[in-house]
Amino acid sequence: MDLTNTPKEQPTLLDGHEFIRVLIALAFVLAAGFYATYNGMGVSNLSILAIAAAIGAYMAINIGANDVANNVGPAVGSKALSMTGAILIAAIFEAAGALIAGGTVVGTIKNGIINPNAIGDASTFIWVMMAALLAGAIWLNLATYLGAPVSTTHSIVGGVLGAGIAAGGWDIANWDKLIAIVASWVISPVLGGVIAALFLMYIKRSITYKNDMIEAAKKAVPLLVGLMVWAFSTYLILKGLKKIWELDFITAGMFAFAIALTVYFIVRPMVDKAASTLKNDKDAVNSLFTIPLIVSAALLSFAHGANDVANAIGPLAAINDALMTGAVSGKAAIPIWVMMIGGVGIAVGLALYGPKLIKTVGSEITELDKTRAFCVAMAAAITVIIASQLGLPVSSTHIAVGGIFGVGFLREYLKQSYEKKLKSIASHSESAGYNGQQTQEFVKRFKSADVEEKRAILKELKAAQASSPISSAERKGLKKATKKELVKRSALLRIAAAWIITVPASALLSAIIFYMLLGFSVSR
Repeated sequence: MDLTNTPKEQPTLLDGHEFIRVLIALAFVLAAGFYATYNGMGVSNLSILAIAAAIGAYMAINIGANDVANNVGPAVGSKALSMTGAILIAAIFEAAGALIAGGTVVGTIKNGIINPNAIGDASTFIWVMMAALLAGAIWLNLATYLGAPVSTTHSIVGGVLGAGIAAGGWDIANWDKLIAIVASWVISPVLGGVIAALFLMYIKRSITYKNDMIEAAKKAVPLLVGLMVWAFSTYLILKGLKKIWELDFITAGMFAFAIALTVYFIVRPMVDKAASTLKNDKDAVNSLFTIPLIVSAALLSFAHGANDVANAIGPLAAINDALMTGAVSGKAAIPIWVMMIGGVGIAVGLALYGPKLIKTVGSEITELDKTRAFCVAMAAAITVIIASQLGLPVSSTHIAVGGIFGVGFLREYLKQSYEKKLKSIASHSESAGYNGQQTQEFVKRFKSADVEEKRAILKELKAAQASSPISSAERKGLKKATKKELVKRSALLRIAAAWIITVPASALLSAIIFYMLLGFSVSR
């Protein structure tokens, strides 16, 4: 596939109506501010709360515009979901995750990046939280405009770090935590990419490399669906539902296994029936992954809403708590009106601005069919499970995008390797004394063979041409001739650059905003 000529998506309702989108977003931000004044009972300053609520709504819109793309982008790119269907599913499940499983208490300092006790008074703490929230939102807005999926967690961490240092000096920062976050820039995409590539390799070897793909799919697809159910059930119990039902990994895994086993016995006859009507080709096998992909997009969105809504409303809840108590606290209660702003704001941002990043994730990095998209979704769930048990800080954004790069680079490697083998077969068979018709037969046999037969053909050819091996120069020529890029390098560079500068950019912006807010408060 030529990634410079990717097929255009069907337009969504507000495509080409930028002014209307801005008006709707602005209306929601203003409504959130007014909404806060009617619910902020007992706070010392309703004006500050209203401004903070408006900024929180702006942050939520940007999370919906940028971060949610990772959950539904692969499903859209693989044509399992339309853009409109993806937006509806993600909006519903993101809001449901936030409102049902978002919890009632949130940590005021994201990831413990600064020490709240080092901030002298509640008013300074409020300016720190407001600067962090606004800086994180502005950075996400810019990243979305540039078409770069970035971590919202890292954006708000950078915001808290920058404003915190501006308020309390360098010693206020927890540098060990920051080092762990920097490490996640590498850990998250590498883990996601490796796991996604391993799943794709398994699907190729167990299904698409077989002569009878349909029979192979009847055996492998129910197992893959069962594994998906286990992974997502464990993921949801550990991450999505942890604030209302906290379990250890072993217990969560056992519950998930029981659910997965039940689903396996339900799905197996369904797959048998569906597969029996299909043709023996890759497109038919792909169709078997449509429903699992839609389910995975919904579950990822629910878990994301339950966890990452705190990025939007955590600082807002902290400001509300400080205005009510007049003190700085490490934990703050989340009023339902605050959760509503976060959950609804994410849905609004997704509907208004989500398509841009959904297209980037789904189709502008590499070509995704349904099996590849399924591998990315599996990597997202399993990587989070592994990382949480090892205590590794990972980003869901980096995992998902890393998974897409992983399957893309694996395809690129396999494509080059396969075409190199075909050219080698032709070259070696001729040097071994075979005529043109025999060479064509070798190539034809190799193309239609499964993995075991391919190995046998290569051994046969190697034995026949042992007296005239291919030269080093010929190998280099073959490699150059078969060099094909299936991953868009410009997307790789743009996204990697955005990841690297997210924390320092949002930190610098937050420090500037903090000094502006502090100057404003002093001049009043």
